Amino acid sequence: FPSHDRAGTLRDIPVNTQSSSYQIVTTDAGKIISTTSGVTVNGAVLYANFATSIYNNSSANVTITSGSGVTMYYAGTANTGNRTLAQRGVATLICVSSNTFVISGSGLT
Repeated sequence: FPSHDRAGTLRDIPVNTQSSSYQIVTTDAGKIISTTSGVTVNGAVLYANFATSIYNNSSANVTITSGSGVTMYYAGTANTGNRTLAQRGVATLICVSSNTFVISGSGLT
């Protein structure tokens, strides 16, 4: 049984289910984006300390695209650019400063 406080349910992570190409928006903060298609990170609408997770709910790879003007680092490296999330993989995306993100996860290349 979930616990509650005045902010709502604790330890539950809301899911945003998508079945076509999707652009991450501010309301995805703290959510899991469950997708069967590609996801784009557009920095202009996101903010420092923004965090979300992406779950590939399909049997094929999906692409996480670094949008125009966005620098998306693969965690632990200096590598930037688009990433591939394998089937059933999970990635976490964190905005570390304006238009700069770090992504890490299982099944992420």
